[in-house]
Amino acid sequence: MGAMRPTVLLFDIDGTLVTTGGAGRRSMELAFQQLHGRPDACDSFKMSGMTDRAIVRKGLHAIGAEDSEAAIDALIAAYVAHLTQEVHRVDEQNYRVFPGMREAVREARSRAGFAVGLGTGNVREGARVKLERVSIYDQFDFGGFGCDNEDRVELIRCGAKAGAARLGLPMEECRVVIIGDTPKDVHAARGIGAECIGVGTGSYTPEVLMEAGATVAFPDFTHRDALAVLLGGR
Repeated sequence: MGAMRPTVLLFDIDGTLVTTGGAGRRSMELAFQQLHGRPDACDSFKMSGMTDRAIVRKGLHAIGAEDSEAAIDALIAAYVAHLTQEVHRVDEQNYRVFPGMREAVREARSRAGFAVGLGTGNVREGARVKLERVSIYDQFDFGGFGCDNEDRVELIRCGAKAGAARLGLPMEECRVVIIGDTPKDVHAARGIGAECIGVGTGSYTPEVLMEAGATVAFPDFTHRDALAVLLGGR
């Protein structure tokens, strides 16, 4: 068996690592209510897999408001401020890390030649707030975030390059694996030539994720093969 290639792992947050019991959506509604009087701005579309800035931009379009960078920045700031409060209003049964994820992250971090980070549409501060609520944020040393780029492919590329740099290599010399729960995660992985492990813990089944082009997909990370695949087995 050949030596394992240095590996960059990028974990999505919502629907992949954790469920927040709707804290994110409520915080976005509160931000739009606060600044535009329109808590319904995002009611017409599904947020899953979108970056925070793309969500805000689409919400502004939906209510006929200007989508300037300043307007988006103001809404993101209001959203994060509300999120800081909302994450603590959800009980532990509804705000939790999905089965097998803590163990998978811990095991990957213990392996030489692995860089473990985040690949998420959340802005960095939103990611911190969501993951600190379940004491897992400090397990991720880098990432690609929604504040790095509004386009998910490009923010994933940012995260992959950051992980590769930690391994002292260019991205092209690393095995890059995206772990996510939506077709948008799959498409972003394919967009940079990475593998994608799909998980059915969000709004999409493993079958849908496989149809979207995932390398492999599991119901969750307690599946007997999930950890082995993550670490490079087949």
